[in-house]
Amino acid sequence: MENNPFKTSFLGRIFPAGMRKRWWMFRLFDVIAQRWPVFKPKKGLLVIRMDGIGDMVLFRSSLEHYSQAFDVDKADITVVGCESWSSLAGQVFEGYNVISINEHRYAKRPFYRFRISLKIRKLSAKIAVGDSFLRRALMTDSLVLVSGAERKAVCLPYINEPTKAEYTWYLSQFTDVIDTGPYPTHEIIRHHRFVSEISGKDCKPVTPAITWPDTPATIPEPYAILNPGSNEYGRRWPLESYFELARELVKIGYKVMFVGKADEKKTADALDTIAREDGIIDMTGKTNLNGLLDLLKNAKLVVSNDTGPAHLSIALGAPTVVIVGGGHFTSFVPYPPEQTPEQVRFVHEEMDCYHCFWRCDKRQNPKDSFPCVEAVPLQTVLEACQEITSGHS
Repeated sequence: MENNPFKTSFLGRIFPAGMRKRWWMFRLFDVIAQRWPVFKPKKGLLVIRMDGIGDMVLFRSSLEHYSQAFDVDKADITVVGCESWSSLAGQVFEGYNVISINEHRYAKRPFYRFRISLKIRKLSAKIAVGDSFLRRALMTDSLVLVSGAERKAVCLPYINEPTKAEYTWYLSQFTDVIDTGPYPTHEIIRHHRFVSEISGKDCKPVTPAITWPDTPATIPEPYAILNPGSNEYGRRWPLESYFELARELVKIGYKVMFVGKADEKKTADALDTIAREDGIIDMTGKTNLNGLLDLLKNAKLVVSNDTGPAHLSIALGAPTVVIVGGGHFTSFVPYPPEQTPEQVRFVHEEMDCYHCFWRCDKRQNPKDSFPCVEAVPLQTVLEACQEITSGHS
């Protein structure tokens, strides 16, 4: 049964208008991959998750419904994800098949793209799914299409005028396009609406949670983790504010660790100075993703910007404070009240320009914090920390 309101003419399929140059560059490779002869019978479910760590965490719980919703064995479900979280796949997606690809190369390099597309096509999946709302058509929708699956089910994405032609072209070729609600419906809600529509059963949204082995902490004191980085400079609460927070946490008995990727330290030389102060450790660039999860799981407090480690910390059950801006407020953070754990706080300073999709025109420098992030008071963050850590320090 098809559930797709998007239609295009045959001519529109062959010569679509309004497509980007990159789409035309990739088109031949994608068509060849989509039509590559595969002689084994179609079987199993292909789930496309071409997004970051935080998105993966928000999606993970809904995956448990897929086996029943699509009537496939768990062992026949393959998740296609990003290299950025591939090291976690064995534990976080235990029991599922996982294929990790470099999303940046797939989006830019035709021959790498063609090789990956062929790999996906040769899986001979019977069903392909892409349920991300905010996604890139040339990645998620392309992978769903080149799979050659009999059933191709996707979430209705966020469509604006620049992306309308591209999405219409792809969506017209899928069997199911599920409307999971208007912007800014939270992703947790969207994922469960999607699987509820597919299964015909009411699947209740749940708090994100992932399993991770309990590795004993090597630091005996109660410790707090501060994550001042983010892939987007604007989402970073000012580093000086993190330093002041660190000093306040040391005063009440915490050992404080700064964490982050190595390339984030290039813009944070001041960490070398504050790390000389008693009770403060700079672990920036000194741990891999798996090691970070070990630290997060045993932390008595985590304070993070709106980025992947914040979602990981929440899913691991650590007391967590997330500093939130307004770019797409309530789409990813804060979580809906019903799915927000007691030991989690989302702090923000609301402004009239919320929901700008991070297209902020109020910064003088692209490496500055967004005004809505910078405006979050230190005292508000500190109070949130104290609320969720009573009895821990």
